[in-house]
Amino acid sequence: MARNLWIGAPGRLREIRQAAKSWDRTAELNVTEFKALEGRVTTFAPTRTIRRLKLSFEWLEPADAQHLAQLARRVGTGRGPLVVLDPASVNLLDPYQAAGQSDVPGGWDHWFTMNGDIALARNAEGITTVDCQDAEAAIGWVHGVWAGWPVEPGMGVSWLLPAGWDPATATAQLDWKAADGKFLSSSHTTGASVTATAPVGAAFVTPVARPGAVGLFGLAGGCLTLDEEPVPHALGDGCPAMAVTAYTDVPSARLPFRNVGIDLVEVRDAAF
Repeated sequence: MARNLWIGAPGRLREIRQAAKSWDRTAELNVTEFKALEGRVTTFAPTRTIRRLKLSFEWLEPADAQHLAQLARRVGTGRGPLVVLDPASVNLLDPYQAAGQSDVPGGWDHWFTMNGDIALARNAEGITTVDCQDAEAAIGWVHGVWAGWPVEPGMGVSWLLPAGWDPATATAQLDWKAADGKFLSSSHTTGASVTATAPVGAAFVTPVARPGAVGLFGLAGGCLTLDEEPVPHALGDGCPAMAVTAYTDVPSARLPFRNVGIDLVEVRDAAF
């Protein structure tokens, strides 16, 4: 992954080059325990675990501090959620998406048919598979909030196809899109993976896979990453849409530097 934090509204990301003094990226499990009178314990946990980020910086550069202040105070960022490209993430796919799992029988929450005769279904192990009846068919990955995964021009993006796809026939493809979601161009190669640089005007990228053959193909094990080799079966950290829930700005003794803290939580939408 890119080893610096990128944060901002889609199409207007800023790289924060300074390392955070403290950084907590623990997922919130929300497990509730119920203890019966006889001592037995029952637990309840929601299907999804949300991501939270807590970052604090000492002596942050004035321009970076101003950018974070604008995001926290919702100045010039619009009313939607924010993009946070976490440098510790290995795989930008959704956790369940990377594992080939879906809560929807047809898998439409994570994948879509681009062209050709394709049917999605769950196998006996709970893994989503694609039944391809057309060698020219293509399937795309869905971000869930935006038109694709947020990028900035010049970023190196790598996409590794799910496990088990034949590199001799399969094609790995990256579709670049503008900030309004309009298609710009594609980068593709025959094989298990493709690496390309985000072109001018690109704000989103959509990973695409073409089996190049008729048959049944699993959707577990794919990996989308930035400026780094993709890792098969890497846990999907996701690239969740986030909203600022807390913010501190303390002038440093070394003005004009600032000591800044910012807390964010994963959201499906953010209306203020």
